[in-house]
Amino acid sequence: MPERRTVALVTLGCARNEVDSEELAGRLEADGWQLVESADEADVAVVNTCGFVEAAKKDSVDALLEANDLKGHGRTQAVVAVGCMAERYGKELAEALPEADGVLGFDDYADISDRLQTILNGGIHASHTPRDRRKLLPISPAERQESAAGVALPGHAPVDLPEGLAPASGPRAPLRRRLDGAPVASVKLASGCDRRCSFCAIPSFRGSFISRRPSDVLNETRWLAEQGVKEVMLVSENNTSYGKDLGDIRLLESLLPELAEVEGLERVRVSYLQPAEMRPGLIDVLTSTPKVVPYFDLSFQHSAPDVLRAMRRFGDTDRFLELLDTIRSKAPQAGVRSNFIVGFPGESEHDLAELERFLTGARLDAIGVFGYSDEDGTEAATYENKLPEDLVAERLARVSRLAEELVSQRAEERVGESVRVLVESVDEVEGVYGRAAHQAPETDGQVLLTSGEGLEVGRMVEAKVVGTEGVDLVAEPLERSNGWSEETGR
Repeated sequence: MPERRTVALVTLGCARNEVDSEELAGRLEADGWQLVESADEADVAVVNTCGFVEAAKKDSVDALLEANDLKGHGRTQAVVAVGCMAERYGKELAEALPEADGVLGFDDYADISDRLQTILNGGIHASHTPRDRRKLLPISPAERQESAAGVALPGHAPVDLPEGLAPASGPRAPLRRRLDGAPVASVKLASGCDRRCSFCAIPSFRGSFISRRPSDVLNETRWLAEQGVKEVMLVSENNTSYGKDLGDIRLLESLLPELAEVEGLERVRVSYLQPAEMRPGLIDVLTSTPKVVPYFDLSFQHSAPDVLRAMRRFGDTDRFLELLDTIRSKAPQAGVRSNFIVGFPGESEHDLAELERFLTGARLDAIGVFGYSDEDGTEAATYENKLPEDLVAERLARVSRLAEELVSQRAEERVGESVRVLVESVDEVEGVYGRAAHQAPETDGQVLLTSGEGLEVGRMVEAKVVGTEGVDLVAEPLERSNGWSEETGR
């Protein structure tokens, strides 16, 4: 019997990329490939790249080069680039990085097994020519679902698959294979984006916004719960638009309670929300539905009106603060995080002071700050009033210092609160770490539990916050006289 072909997937970038990698893993495993964790154990190393900003692109190139260094020193015979950077640059990336044996776009995902086999056999698969993926679907959202069948949409593989193609874990199994045993997993709600922010290139290579069917989202969530997942995080480029192409812009409000009822699931989290699209009904569902955490990942980007207009976005400091007041009036302990760009073309000292005013009043739990840099093909790259690089760097450092101070203060405000912690790591040396409802995976802080007795990964623990370490919390598990409840983990 011939030795099975082995493949390793190295994932960079956001949670959406992680879902795409697990779909690729499902496709490969269904076609007989053996998935391994480390690139040096694989015949083919597949690097799922990120093409968002320069730092992410550099990390992707470094990962490809690192995998290439394994060739000739072990099992690895080929290195292949997939993902956003590969889709965005295609032939250009292949020419600039000959170390990659293949550069595959989204259109190659359905045939990923054949593509890798061709490359492994020494053949050449022509790198794709990048195109504006916004033009692949109709302009009218209402017409997109009928046209979607002929368009590659990573992470949208159907849940009801032909026999022999889906993993053998039940009739609801999606074309997806988990790459780790973490108690949290992302579920793709939609792909693409219809917004035209002047600094962002994502719509050009991810395409126009298109929702997944609610039944697919629900069934995939059930499958994940069967795999032991306790928390699902709904991801897309813009979750607040979910359902608009299905004829119901309020579809998320009706889907969330259904997801919360999935057996075995403890927590549902929604990410990537647009402030300008937040509806009162969505806020109500996010703050009042059991198991749906009151967590608001709001894409503010800035708060000065002139900068926001140049970004082709909406809002201002006072309106954003009013939105946060509305949220906290319904859920005082709600978690809020956001990202911001400083040094945007034309940003004045007054604009920066306005952003600092917002940050100081917003009481955000997590803040990401980025210095502006031109992105290929974006409107902002053509603006003439660019700030000098040293001034952008100075403002980035200034706002980053403020952000670090503010999130530490916000963490201190939570001392004395009771939190439900999902245990994610248990180590005799490092201790027991998890996350509370206001903390999303990777991007936000975490909770160090003062006692790990009887705890295991995936357990939900009720604890009291007794201290902080920067943005992180220190919490003491609350024991009851009859001990831990095996059913609830409390």
